[in-house]
Amino acid sequence: MKILVVEDEIGILEGIVSILKEEQYDVDTAQNGYDGVELANQNIYDAIILDIMLPEVDGFTILKTVRENGIKTPIILLTAKDRVEDRVKGLDLGAEDYLIKPFASPELLARIRVLIRGKGERNENVLSYGPIKVNESDHDGYINEDKLNLTLKEYLLLEFFIRNNEQILLRDQIFNRIWGFSSESGLNVVDVYVHHLRKKLANYECDYFIKTIRGIGFMLKGDEQDVSKN
Repeated sequence: MKILVVEDEIGILEGIVSILKEEQYDVDTAQNGYDGVELANQNIYDAIILDIMLPEVDGFTILKTVRENGIKTPIILLTAKDRVEDRVKGLDLGAEDYLIKPFASPELLARIRVLIRGKGERNENVLSYGPIKVNESDHDGYINEDKLNLTLKEYLLLEFFIRNNEQILLRDQIFNRIWGFSSESGLNVVDVYVHHLRKKLANYECDYFIKTIRGIGFMLKGDEQDVSKN
């Protein structure tokens, strides 16, 4: 799970990052609105924790922008002010939840878990699309009950495909999600790992699920009967 935290107060930011990393979440951060909106628009996150009072671009503007761009990532707004008007405005703009500073770490984690459950993405740690499954407990993939023996990067790639099935994923999106912005690998590493993953799926005649969108990226999509019968 990859989470973006947009918060300008360094002490609070470091505290949130520490809490999330202890729970094995992958975390990116931004300390101002410009960086926050740029990262949020990558559409590579499972959740966003977004402070309202930010320098340059405030949280409400970021929220409004990403929703207008069609990004549906669940967002928790952070604020130091318990004002009904702010809560209503944030929810009306498309936020899923609201957390008032200071907050206890168990409450933040509980609210993140609620968001994830609300997306319907977790079912006893198994995500599936047609016959293809990934198990978050052992970080591996399966075709029905047969184990694929994926490497970590292959697992992360397949998980990302399943979470965003039938959506076109740009090479940049995939790279930033799996390898991260600071990686020294080139963008062609995405094609290399897609090739590796297809080879393992080909053993079960399921490689065709990963479609190449020429010049753009990839998409996980099966025929209707392949998906509906599983």
